[in-house]
Amino acid sequence: MITELAKNVFWVGVADWGLRHFHGHELSTHRGSTYNSYLILDEKVTLIDTVWTPFQDEFIQNIRKIIDPSKIDIIVTNHSEVDHSGALPAILRHCPSATVVVSRKGRESVEGHYHQPNWNFHVVQTGDRLKIGKHELVFIEAPMLHWPDSMFTCLTGPNILFPNDAFGQHYSTEFRFNDQVNEEELYEEALKYYANIITPFSALVTRKIQELLAMNLPIDMIAPSHGVIWRKNPLQIVEKYQQWAAQTPEKRALILYDTMWNATRRMAEAISDGLVEAAVPHKMLHMAVTDRNDLLVEIFKARALVIGSPTLNRGILPTIAPILEDLEGLAFKNKIGAAFGSFGWNAAAVAVIEKRFAACKIPVIAPGVSAKWQPRPEDLQACRQLGQKVAEAVKAG
Repeated sequence: MITELAKNVFWVGVADWGLRHFHGHELSTHRGSTYNSYLILDEKVTLIDTVWTPFQDEFIQNIRKIIDPSKIDIIVTNHSEVDHSGALPAILRHCPSATVVVSRKGRESVEGHYHQPNWNFHVVQTGDRLKIGKHELVFIEAPMLHWPDSMFTCLTGPNILFPNDAFGQHYSTEFRFNDQVNEEELYEEALKYYANIITPFSALVTRKIQELLAMNLPIDMIAPSHGVIWRKNPLQIVEKYQQWAAQTPEKRALILYDTMWNATRRMAEAISDGLVEAAVPHKMLHMAVTDRNDLLVEIFKARALVIGSPTLNRGILPTIAPILEDLEGLAFKNKIGAAFGSFGWNAAAVAVIEKRFAACKIPVIAPGVSAKWQPRPEDLQACRQLGQKVAEAVKAG
C-alpha cells in the first residue's frame, strides 16, 4: 500500500514477506524485508532509490498510482547494491532523460552494474544541495556504511533523512512507521542488521554521526531503505547506533560448540556449570542447529567467547570454521576468549581456535582444555574450572 510520509512525500516501495535469505544465502531474514523507495512531488519530481529487480513491475505500478513515471526528473541513487538500484534500468526506460544523482564512487559502481555510461549522471559530495522546488536535497557522503558509494540524502522542509542502509532492518510489517510495530521485534532486527553488516565499520559510524549532527540539519523522520521508518523520536536509532558503535559488551559469556559423539558437548556443559556457579549469565549454542546470523548478535552482545570443537582432519568441524571467519571479518572489539575440544589421534582443535583468536586480537584468558576420547572426571573438572576463570574475567570487565 502506498504510504504518505509527509505532504507530497510517498513510500512507493515493496514488502517482501517471503524473504528468508539475503546477500545470496549469506544473511538470514526470518521476518522478511522491505525495499523502500520514496517519491517526492515538487517542481522537480524526485525518486529516492528504487527496489530489487524482481519487484520492478510492482514498484513501477506503485509510482503510477501517484504520477506518470515519465514525469520523474531526478533519481537519487544513495547506494548501488542491486536491492536498491535493481529497478533503475526499468524506471529509466520510462524517464530516459532523468538525472541520476550519485556519489563519485556511486557513479563508478552503478556503471559497473548496468554498463550505461550514457545515463545522465550528476555526481555530488558532502554538503552539496540540489533545489527541487520549494525544498532542497542535501547530500552527505557515507563511504563504507556499508559500501564505498553509500551516501545519505536529506529533504528540507519535511526534514526527512534518507540514509539508505544505515538505521534499517530486514523487517517486513503491514505498517510503515516505528510507532506502529512491535518495538521489541524492531530492535531485534535493527541490532541483527548492525551486528551482521555494520559492525566492522563502527569507527566510521561514530565519525559519520558526529559529522551529521554537526551539520545541524533538522531531522523529523529517518527513512531507511529496509524496514520501518522512524517518525516517533527518530533520533532514538541514531543514539542506538552510537551505543552499538562503541561495542561495549554485556557482562555475559557465550559457549559455542559442535560435537561428533557428545564428548565436546559434555565439555561445554561442564564449562556452563562453572559459569553457573559464578552466577555469570551465558548461553550455550550448538552450532549444527544454530542460525549463524542470530549467533553473531549473541557474539556482539557477549564479553567472553568460549569456543569448542573436536579435532577433524587436523582442524575443526566445518560448522565452527565460519564463525572464526566472521570473528575476524566483522572485527568485533572488546572480547575475550577461551577454547576447548576433544580428540582421538591429534589434539589440534584447541590450537586452531586459539590461533584464530590471536588473528582476531581476542586475548585468550586461560589455557584451553583438550580431552582425549570421552572426557574423564578430571577433564570435566578442568572444564568447570575454565568456566570459573572465564566468569572471573567477565566480572572483572
